[in-house]
This record gives sequence, structure tokens and C-alpha cells, in this order.
Amino acid sequence: MTIITLPPEIEGALAEAAKRQGTSPELLAIETLRRQFAQPTDTQPSDNGAEGETLYDFLKDYIATIDSSEHIPGGAQMSQDTGQKFAEGMAEKRRQGQL
Repeated sequence: MTIITLPPEIEGALAEAAKRQGTSPELLAIETLRRQFAQPTDTQPSDNGAEGETLYDFLKDYIATIDSSEHIPGGAQMSQDTGQKFAEGMAEKRRQGQL
């Protein structure tokens, strides 16, 4: 790893830009340097994918659904009463002193 000392005006501008973009100065600096100097490879993520590609297009080979009744008799019913289940889980954590 190489440490780079930034002049105060660049450090400040980098920190400000990172804050606006919701990232860290380190990640923004690395991504900026990567775009400027690294040769694109299949292992590096692209900035916005192929032209006109949506998030679905990018993830479609990794997205699937299952019917939980194939694994649990009657199905897991995981999408029912989610708010109530969440509240009960939070209350249990509070009782256990985890919150």
C-alpha cells in the first residue's frame, strides 16, 4: 500500500465531494484513480453497466424465487404480518438487554 499525502485544498475538496456522494474520501479517491488509470477488466465493476442496462438486467442471472411450501409443509408464511413479527423481535431483544 502506498500512502499519499494530499495538500489541504485537495483533501478538503475530496472530503466534501465524498460527503455529497455518500461515500468515504478513501473510496472516492480509489474509484477516481481507478477510472483514470486502471485498464478495464471483467473483474472491475463498471460505473453504470452496459448502455441502457437496468439493475434487473445486471442481476437477472442471480435472482430467483422459491415456493417455501416445497421445503416447509404449508409454507413459511414469511411475508405475512412482517410488521408484527419485527416489533415482537425488537421487544424480545429489549427484554434480553440487547438494545
